[in-house]
Amino acid sequence: MSSFFLKKKGSAKTTKNKENGTAEKRKLAVTGDGKRQPKTPISRLNEEISSESDSESPPVGKKQRNEDEEIEETAQEKKLRLAKSYLDQLREEEKEKAEEDAFEKDLIAGRLQDEVLEQKGRLQRQVAKDFQPPDVADVRLLKGHKLPVTCVVISPDDKHIFSSSKDCSIIKWDVETGKKVCTVPGGRKGTEDRHVGHTAHVLCMAVSSDGKYLATGDRNKLVMIWDAATCRHLYTFPGHRDAVSGLAFRRGTHQLYSASHDRSVKVWNVDENAYVETLFGHQDVITGLDSLSRERCVTAGGRDGTVRVWKIAEESQLVFHGHEGSIDCVQLMNEEHMVTGADDGSVAVWSVNRKKPLVTIKQAHGCYGDGALAQPYWICSMAALQNGDAVASGSHDSKVQLWRCSQGFRSMEPLFSIPLVGFVNSLKFSNSGKFLAAGVGQEHRLGRWWRKKDAKNGIYIIPLQKDGQERA
Repeated sequence: MSSFFLKKKGSAKTTKNKENGTAEKRKLAVTGDGKRQPKTPISRLNEEISSESDSESPPVGKKQRNEDEEIEETAQEKKLRLAKSYLDQLREEEKEKAEEDAFEKDLIAGRLQDEVLEQKGRLQRQVAKDFQPPDVADVRLLKGHKLPVTCVVISPDDKHIFSSSKDCSIIKWDVETGKKVCTVPGGRKGTEDRHVGHTAHVLCMAVSSDGKYLATGDRNKLVMIWDAATCRHLYTFPGHRDAVSGLAFRRGTHQLYSASHDRSVKVWNVDENAYVETLFGHQDVITGLDSLSRERCVTAGGRDGTVRVWKIAEESQLVFHGHEGSIDCVQLMNEEHMVTGADDGSVAVWSVNRKKPLVTIKQAHGCYGDGALAQPYWICSMAALQNGDAVASGSHDSKVQLWRCSQGFRSMEPLFSIPLVGFVNSLKFSNSGKFLAAGVGQEHRLGRWWRKKDAKNGIYIIPLQKDGQERA
């Protein structure tokens, strides 16, 4: 009876505890050894919070799932937005690239068109109208050669001038300062075996269009190749049987043409240090030679009275007649037009498509002597601004004459003259057209028919002032 009562009493107590929320459990905590200890107020508070969280967990979990879904959608949208932005950026880059490619194509097309026009002789730099007579004080004289200067060339960047002389030396000049950069002294006759350089009059020189090589030719029948930067000797080309009187590099290559008093033209490969071929046709000594980009060169044939255009690839030549005297100098204006000067005092402009000159200026530098004994001044040198309309001629009448060619090369009018005492044996325009270099001496480059004692052997740098620009 008593046991039953106790059991019932315990059951009632258990029911009461459940109804009161298990009060005993709230007062005890289980330790590590399984014994229950009274809980601290903080623990009781944590349990109450935990109990409340347990009772409310289902709604919170639902809310959390909704937030996760919202976050997932936002990330997806962000990915989509970034993808669209990236695609837009790619499209923009493609568009810019297409525009740049179109611009480059236009530039290339323009250059090709210019090259085609240049090849056809239709592209002209109209600069002669802007030239102004320089002040005498602005004309500079570079002195260094002991004997008459016979030839000058200008480097492609217009920074240096190379000159040579009857003293057999070669000098490289700085255009800006007028000082010598390097000098190759000339040697005496009979010292060819031990002297590095020329031992006879140097009559001609040429520089490659990239400024790498310098070529010089002398009366000893030799063509010498030099490093243009250091003036170091590289090769010597023998082969001509008389004085070498003309040299020219084909533009854009290291193919070299040489002309000689032996009436032949030779072709050389400077890179390979090799001889290529020999061209024949002139009936007298060749006095001048020039070349541009095409695989061809032009020559002046002296007293045979002809100018010849040599087509190397076709192995053919065009022959032109026009001057009454010895044709002593020739220069190309572009691929289809050239100018020549002769000892009859005339200057002529030619087209490769016509056998006769387009225009001829007789007695271009006047005459010397009186009455029936009057003779025209020889034209010693010619220069032409490449792809331009400016021409310069030199003689021994104490001046350099500048000319302007018309658009169709059908006429040539004098611009002004520059006083220079002596034989103007060589003339070269700078590539920019800012100045003119003149090699002057007391004697003609090919002989000693006259001697002007008051002349100074040297190189003159003549600035060609333009409107609104400073002198070079």
